[in-house]
Amino acid sequence: MKFNKYIAAGILAAMTGAGFSSCSSDFLDEEMTTGFTTKYFETPEGLQSLTLSLYGHIRWIGGYESQGYNAFMGGTDEFVIGTDMANEMWLTYDVRMAPTWVTVNGNTGTNAHIWDEVYFGIASANTIIASADKVADEAVRNECLAQAYFLRGYNFYLLTSQFGRCALQTEPIKGVVRTFELTTPQQCWEQIISDFRKAFELFDGEKNSLAGKPVSWTKATAGHFLAKALLFAASERNADWNSDKKQAYLQEALQAANYTIGARALEKDVIDLYGDWSGVNCDIEKSNEILMVAAHDDNFTGRTASRNPGAFFNPQFSNFANTTLGSMRGCITGGKDFQRFRPTEYTLSAFDNVNDARLWKSFATVYGTAVEYKGDAANGVDPVHIGDPSVVFIINKKDEHAYDKFTFGAKRYQKEANFVDEKGRLPEAGRKQVRNGETTFSGKPNQPILNSWILYQNGKYMGDNFGNTNEGAYGAHGANMFPGVSKHTCGYLNAFAGDNGSRDLILARLGETYLVRAEIKVRLNDYAGAKEDIDALRRRGAWHAGENRSYYVDGCYKAATTTSNVTNKAANIAANDGWNLGMNTYYLSNPDVAPTTASTEAEMTSWTWDKLPAEDEAILAKIGVSGQFERALHFILNEHTRELVGEMVRWEHLSRTKTIENRAVKLNSDIKFFNPSKHYLRPVPQAFIDNLQNPDGTNLSDADKAAWQNPGYN
Repeated sequence: MKFNKYIAAGILAAMTGAGFSSCSSDFLDEEMTTGFTTKYFETPEGLQSLTLSLYGHIRWIGGYESQGYNAFMGGTDEFVIGTDMANEMWLTYDVRMAPTWVTVNGNTGTNAHIWDEVYFGIASANTIIASADKVADEAVRNECLAQAYFLRGYNFYLLTSQFGRCALQTEPIKGVVRTFELTTPQQCWEQIISDFRKAFELFDGEKNSLAGKPVSWTKATAGHFLAKALLFAASERNADWNSDKKQAYLQEALQAANYTIGARALEKDVIDLYGDWSGVNCDIEKSNEILMVAAHDDNFTGRTASRNPGAFFNPQFSNFANTTLGSMRGCITGGKDFQRFRPTEYTLSAFDNVNDARLWKSFATVYGTAVEYKGDAANGVDPVHIGDPSVVFIINKKDEHAYDKFTFGAKRYQKEANFVDEKGRLPEAGRKQVRNGETTFSGKPNQPILNSWILYQNGKYMGDNFGNTNEGAYGAHGANMFPGVSKHTCGYLNAFAGDNGSRDLILARLGETYLVRAEIKVRLNDYAGAKEDIDALRRRGAWHAGENRSYYVDGCYKAATTTSNVTNKAANIAANDGWNLGMNTYYLSNPDVAPTTASTEAEMTSWTWDKLPAEDEAILAKIGVSGQFERALHFILNEHTRELVGEMVRWEHLSRTKTIENRAVKLNSDIKFFNPSKHYLRPVPQAFIDNLQNPDGTNLSDADKAAWQNPGYN
């Protein structure tokens, strides 16, 4: 289905008052006319057209570089700066995070980008809500109201989770409005909960098909966000007002999460959710686990153009990988190498790297050679041939010492690097690995690797030592060599190695609902029930019987072979074959594990609340956590990382639980300037405050302006 063309048409209808005779699958073929007024939105056709436009509104979250990503993932325990400094303040909390944001360049995201964008969607939602009672068709009226209440609640949720409160505009605006009521966090959360409740009540189960599967929101989508909103309202950030409401909120949240989990189903394997993306609107984009997406397709012009999210997680291959890429910048089929987010030591060490398959299915750890590389005889660098491993990432444990004698690094910078696959633990290259079956190995003992990286060596964390190590603005390493999150990779681009992608960006899925419900149950003292929810994900995330642990797949390879947006296609597809080898470093990273296809489901679910997995006990000891509830909460936050890393929900969870200071500061070396008295909230954009007026048209006093701003930012 051509989701974005539907959405674009809805936007046009919303902006111009243009109308269509229906919202069926062929409504785009109808004649478009102009000259309508807002009365058009009081007709079934007009109301549906405006409702459809709501789906286009959320594209800003993942569609533009300066919006979304940093606010949702920066400044947590999961990512440090990947060497690009355009959004450094989001990761360090430095002085540029201010009411008037100090930008580095056009790529810098600001507080105003988020604040401004959401009110466009709120305005459309308000028009739908105000117009719906004029539509006699009850089914159409309820369908449109459900989506309008949901989108308005979602936008208020984004604002309040980021800023603590917002301007609650719940009626259509006429003219220029410069007077708003100063709200409290409690008022905002009550409005959000009210909107999600109404959406949850109005949705007709899972039947909404206005924008097609899985783009259309349903009762399960509303239930997921209602549960999240109620949990947020009951959490630590709202402790100054929620004491007499927590129990009721948690009980209602549990019921909402129960509905969502009962109405949908987890995929049997995360590969079926993220890995095997083969092109626009392919089967995995229609997964029943997906609750909300920012929809994209192969229309790369105008409002439907979108940056490829995968590029933000890529290391800067073009800088460190010598000439094994040819003239391409970055990962051949995964887009540019924008290196915005480098995983922290915590992120990569939080996994059981033997038994938890999610590590190897969420990160890319082997890249091949796209063009023949003649080597550098003068410096002792051997030739590398197309299809040979060119970059390997070894994700080992702190107490693993098999590779202590080697020098690792990118040969361009660490010329003394001498790592070789001494015991032939790398799988056979050339896309020889299959999903089910035994690993086939290279049979090449002492195979040299041009660019090699290791997590631990001699018991010391080494992950930030490789690549270009020029000093950053605050003395942090500028290491551009790191394994990148592969969940968003997209091989169907506007050009080969282009900027714009066509893959839907998942904004909510059932995996998060399970973790939200697990935390709700812990807060309700149901630890056995919480374990069941966590184990549903850990069992799914284990290796399953018959799986080849060396197999790797992402959204690059298959999609790139089908794209028509390629010049010199034959050569570039050959480069794609040589670069994306479809394998990982599981056995290289676990040098004592014998080849096996056995299930690890039992190992992944054998933990107890008194004896958590070794990785978790180490993390909890490092951050100094004790007590049953605190241990359980932080274990669930660790599980969030293992299940949801790179999925743009991390900051809100750490902010609502007020754990940035206790865990992120201790686990992320880039968080140098976090101030707990102010940084659990973002600064309200000063331009918004400066434009406010009193009801009589006079400007706000300095004291009134200060009341609108969050503490510590005046």
